[in-house]
Amino acid sequence: MASTIEVTLPDGSKREYPLGTTVFEVAESIGKRLAHDTVAGFVDDVLVDLRTSLDRDVNLRIVTTRDAEAGEIIRHSAEHVMADAVQRLWPGTLIDAGRQDHSVKFQYDFRFPRPFKPEDFERIEAEMTRLIAEDLHFEREEADRARVRDLMIERGEEIKLKRLEDIPEGEVITLYHSGNFVDLCRGPHVQRTSQIGAAKLLEASGAYFKGDERNEMLQRIYGTAFASKKELNAYFARLEELRKRDHRLLGRKLDLFSFHPEAPASPFFHPRGTIVYNQLLELMREKYRAYGYDEVITPQVFDVDLWKTSGHYDNYRDDMFFADAFDEVEERSNSLKPMNCPSHCLLFGAQAHSYRDLPIRIADFGRLHRYERSGVVTGLTRVRTFSQDDAHIFCTADQIEEEIEKLFDFVFEIYALFGFKDINVYLSTRPEKAMGDPAVWEHAEAVLMACLESREGITFTVKPGDGAFYGPKIDFDVHDALDRAWQLATIQLDFQMPERFDLGFVDSDGESKRPVMIHRAILGSLERFFGVMLEHFGGDLPPWLAPEQIRVLPITDAVMDYAQEVVDAARARGLRAELDGRSEKLGYKIREGETMKVPYLLVIGGREAENGTVSLRLRHRRDEGVHTLDAVFDRVQEKIETRSLEL
Repeated sequence: MASTIEVTLPDGSKREYPLGTTVFEVAESIGKRLAHDTVAGFVDDVLVDLRTSLDRDVNLRIVTTRDAEAGEIIRHSAEHVMADAVQRLWPGTLIDAGRQDHSVKFQYDFRFPRPFKPEDFERIEAEMTRLIAEDLHFEREEADRARVRDLMIERGEEIKLKRLEDIPEGEVITLYHSGNFVDLCRGPHVQRTSQIGAAKLLEASGAYFKGDERNEMLQRIYGTAFASKKELNAYFARLEELRKRDHRLLGRKLDLFSFHPEAPASPFFHPRGTIVYNQLLELMREKYRAYGYDEVITPQVFDVDLWKTSGHYDNYRDDMFFADAFDEVEERSNSLKPMNCPSHCLLFGAQAHSYRDLPIRIADFGRLHRYERSGVVTGLTRVRTFSQDDAHIFCTADQIEEEIEKLFDFVFEIYALFGFKDINVYLSTRPEKAMGDPAVWEHAEAVLMACLESREGITFTVKPGDGAFYGPKIDFDVHDALDRAWQLATIQLDFQMPERFDLGFVDSDGESKRPVMIHRAILGSLERFFGVMLEHFGGDLPPWLAPEQIRVLPITDAVMDYAQEVVDAARARGLRAELDGRSEKLGYKIREGETMKVPYLLVIGGREAENGTVSLRLRHRRDEGVHTLDAVFDRVQEKIETRSLEL
């Protein structure tokens, strides 16, 4: 057996080390500064603890406190420091488990006699600061089950003994020590506590042991941590920005939509919100005309046999609403549709088709219903009733690539209108739960791969096993103004449903052939897109989407008649204009207009009324000066007609 290994670094250089050299020792050999800042490593693209011994030739990337990946390790380590602080402040407090996902927060559950209070947080944070300043080193220990059991009995950690029972026989058991604190943990952890630059406790709550309400109630503390105070401050600034952009808050503030317990997870769109919703529909209908789609209307309730034919009954039944208790009575059942694709198969099959008819592109804004569990519904982004800009393309095998190329054009054209520039593309392949012949799947995946590879400017990532149950798909993730990723568009290639619905067309040789079915959505759920879009713009919708495009603000009652004439003239040109005729000061009216995110405020005083002009204010800007009505209306209309993002 070789006594040395070869380590390849990110710059392509190679170094030789003794077998068993740790990640940290490699960092030490490169430089003191690198070693000082090291918190972990990526070995062949797998994140590992800095104490990991290297037992083969590897590719290695050192992770330091300056790297984005360090955040999760720092928060995981701060989690241990918090638990240590609690046990030091309240000796005898028992700990349960920490958090698995440290992308944003850390947490620990404690057996504590009462809920934690804000004044407890102050004491815990002060103790954490002291422990961090002590620069305690984290040490990793691989231990056998007997050693861990004895240690936890000695420390009185009876909850940890229960957790030890959950670890399968034969699995490596690791302990992490820092000062006097020790816990069962897989890691990874930083070298020492001083690498936790700043930590802050966020909130407390009750939590049942193992999430089971039959078990004891523990007390949970959440917190977060970063490599520096600057990063921590940036995090809280971002949280505040997220709060201000929260579409649920904006929906109430701007009078766009609401929710009511009588219709759980089902939005009510108010008149102002309905204007925005309909503008999205009109955008897609305009593009449908340009891209050759026919819009259809299909039923909402179908016999359950339809979903058995399509495969949804076997693969999607838990997410559907049924109209009667099919499990309890052996009778035929009906269900609300969760998707449009089976009904479009019925439409296609209702007529005979020749190859000359293809491609046939069917679009449907029909209302869909899906059973989302109450614990996961969130505002507009996850609801139980919604509409999609849904369409299905029936085409020949030879037409697939051309149709998908057009869909790429369609997707990128739409997203440009909303200022979504950073778009990630993914190819999702055959899932474990899939219908049909694997060979057909391989062919469909190869076709989509070829479409992506031939499209200039697209780079994509493969997601193995993430396809729909009937076919592989291409998904598009957009990044909003806060750089959050949202999966919106999807293009799915389906050879299964045309087979299951026995669809056909007569080819040029007179033979009956199966069409290929392409499922596609661009905005996706309009409700979800509405929420994403509202947060992306922070409520400052561009003029073409704004429910109220112009608000007229008369300074005195003496100019009220002229102010109404301005409103009427704006409406005559198709603009959405309102009059604020309240007897309030101008400053108050302007603030109200700004609060309601109206793009254009037209101020009218005596001089404007006399000259037939208006004083123009743009949203979030100072007075733009006095202009004629035609000049203002022309400007607004030009921005609307071009769907400009600017005022």
